[in-house]
Amino acid sequence: MTAAAPSAVTLTDVSRRYGSGSAAVTALDGASWSAPTGAVTAVLGPNGAGKTTAVECAVGLRRPDAGSVTVLGVDPATAGAEHRARVGVMLQSGGLPNGTRPLRLLEHLAHLYADPADVGETARRLGIHDFARTTVRRLSGGQKQRLALAAALLGRPDVLFLDEPAAGLDPHGRLDVWDIVEEQRDRGVTVVVTTHSFEEAERLADHLVIMSAGRTVAAGPPAEVTRDAPLENVYFGLTRKGRA
Repeated sequence: MTAAAPSAVTLTDVSRRYGSGSAAVTALDGASWSAPTGAVTAVLGPNGAGKTTAVECAVGLRRPDAGSVTVLGVDPATAGAEHRARVGVMLQSGGLPNGTRPLRLLEHLAHLYADPADVGETARRLGIHDFARTTVRRLSGGQKQRLALAAALLGRPDVLFLDEPAAGLDPHGRLDVWDIVEEQRDRGVTVVVTTHSFEEAERLADHLVIMSAGRTVAAGPPAEVTRDAPLENVYFGLTRKGRA
């Protein structure tokens, strides 16, 4: 029997709250899930399910109030530069300096890595040359998505976190992103994609995590999670229970 692939990302009983007292909001409520090495894990859930907070904990931007997170075997909140160079991150918003132009930004970021991806090829693949002379502040939402994905790919990461990577893209752009995600998986990268799109999850996922109200309500290979019903039916049944 072949041993199961180890997990590159593991969240165990992770809780995270914002605020205090009666105004506190629970973003994660004992969530546990993992992302197998060299596979695409799609984290699916409605807005407010805790997907983005889970990714922020996994990349070290936020510390859990309880529970533990490991990425490539270490705690991302305390990991050093060597670890961070192995992790690519594309968040929903923020992180792009408004005053610069796309190619200048990518060239600057490439100099931070020992063996970066080719800036010109990465930009070409994502259509960035089409808006290369426009400052970041003037880019459309879809153009910013393309630039943020290019930045996440530059370090040739071992683990790639993509938070809603196709949001705001037209159908052609969405297909381009999905092709890139599959190419990364095929070269052995562990990819974690958060989404609320059934189509995206069905197209990309080798491993599926469904979240609702800060909890993990299902996880496993897509065929296992959807064994008794199509993904859409499973999703709505589980997320309704998750809100109870």
